[in-house]
Amino acid sequence: MAKKSSIETNNKRRKLAKAYAGKRARLKEIARDRSLPMEERFAAQLKLSELPRNSAPSRIRNRCEVSGRPRAFYRKLKMSRIALREYALNGAVPGMVKSSW
Repeated sequence: MAKKSSIETNNKRRKLAKAYAGKRARLKEIARDRSLPMEERFAAQLKLSELPRNSAPSRIRNRCEVSGRPRAFYRKLKMSRIALREYALNGAVPGMVKSSW
């Protein structure tokens, strides 16, 4: 089980990213638009850098919803390999059986 603080920090980052998504997208669009004057683009870039760091979607870490583990994460299942194995052994995942040969 991951530390509660790291899980909560990640949840906080998700909320911030969702809250600032529109503003961030508008500023990025202005900063990338080559038809606008350089000063306006630079001002948009400065405003973008003033936004909270944790509002950037790239700072969100994929974590297992069961254990909070940050590594060996399956995006499709939103679960780590260890949690998936436990669920499969308990018969909670339909169609998944322990392999043996």
